[in-house]
Amino acid sequence: MITVIVVNWNGAAMLVDCLASLELQRMRPSRVVVVDNGSSDHSVAVVRKRFPNVDIIALNRNEGFAAANNAALRTVTTPYVALINNDALAHRDWIGCSVESLQRYPEAGMAASKMLFADRPDTIDRVGDGYSRAGAGILRGRNAPAGAFSEGEWIFGACAGAAVYRMDMLRRIGWFDPAFFLLYEDVDLSFRAQLAGYKCRYVPEAIVFHRSCATIGRDSAVSVYYGHRNGEWVYFRNMPIGLIQKSFLLHVRYIVLSGLYFLSRGFGAVYLKAKKDAFAALPAILRQRAGIQMNRNINDTCLWELFTPDRPLDRLRSRRIRNTS
Repeated sequence: MITVIVVNWNGAAMLVDCLASLELQRMRPSRVVVVDNGSSDHSVAVVRKRFPNVDIIALNRNEGFAAANNAALRTVTTPYVALINNDALAHRDWIGCSVESLQRYPEAGMAASKMLFADRPDTIDRVGDGYSRAGAGILRGRNAPAGAFSEGEWIFGACAGAAVYRMDMLRRIGWFDPAFFLLYEDVDLSFRAQLAGYKCRYVPEAIVFHRSCATIGRDSAVSVYYGHRNGEWVYFRNMPIGLIQKSFLLHVRYIVLSGLYFLSRGFGAVYLKAKKDAFAALPAILRQRAGIQMNRNINDTCLWELFTPDRPLDRLRSRRIRNTS
């Protein structure tokens, strides 16, 4: 019924824990696939020895999160597919609760998990993805108590670090965009899904414990560059023209305030390069936009209501908590 994909890059120890948690699932996956992004830490050998029933797709180099997942998605034959980060541990009911929710809500194309910090399981890492009216991804629920967000609800999107998707939806809207490499590729996919008329269901019983930022670091040069390059691509590919007119000044304010913040953190040059590279690719992004908007099946009002009002001070407070915790 469901295939699980785990992308790995030099994370052998974490990967073993992740795969062990999948073996304990109440709803056992039909197939587990590890896509290794050219690791140099013997990850592939470790998986072959410890988990002989796991399929391995070994790439010759680090192709990024998006392309690695796509390599496995092309081989999936089950109705559902689950993605989980190699630095995450799944509660035994994670797969079962996610699939049961998608079966209960046929209008849902994806199910978002409740992700808790592995080292602080009393605190939420995120409960799915939001999107602000300024055109930025939001980590829903970050730093809230674990008992919060206890009710299922319709939200903008699922974090691909722990999510379940209908394969029929993915075949219709397309896989992740490999040009993103990493970060925001799941926000882009969620946006395309919403435009095509698919919904996202947040499932609070689908719990995952996440070693947040174990691979790329928190506010690292890598995360700043890809996050703020790819964020522009998501906005200009997906935002309907009527909502661009409505949100553009908010988006400009977000760019300016983010630039000032990262300048104060010593990442000013990285941030500027991210924006330079993002806008240099705009001609190609706008060509892609035409095909995406052609499949649109949601009106501006409904989409705008899915977005979160922009609160720059709340975003700054969240970042300060992350950087001091």
